[in-house]
Amino acid sequence: MSHQPLSLDEALASFDALWSPRIVTRVNDYDVRIAKVRGEHVWHTHEDTDEFFLVLAGELSIALRESAGERTVVLPRGSVFTVPRGTEHRPSAADGAAILMFEPTGTSTVGDRHAPVPDHVDATTGHPLDR
Repeated sequence: MSHQPLSLDEALASFDALWSPRIVTRVNDYDVRIAKVRGEHVWHTHEDTDEFFLVLAGELSIALRESAGERTVVLPRGSVFTVPRGTEHRPSAADGAAILMFEPTGTSTVGDRHAPVPDHVDATTGHPLDR
């Protein structure tokens, strides 16, 4: 990782793939990842870690299956939300969004348990950002 400032706008402009996060930096044992998203991800669960989302552009919805039932949180640009570990969830963005995620290095984008992964979702632990 480079120890130089990084423009998130330039980083986002450097790739087009959807649901395919790029690692922009690391903080201790955590990756800071950015992604372009559109449509629906897959229902999945991270058993041992929370998942932090910051919406950089557009609007992100996160459907949650909790003990009290199913609900959806809507995150406009500039909003943050943390999905608690063990909570089944499915991010989506009908009109597209750019997001930043903060999660332990090596965390899979489809979690520890997930529905069948559709072709448009990249099951990865993040890709290096081409600089």
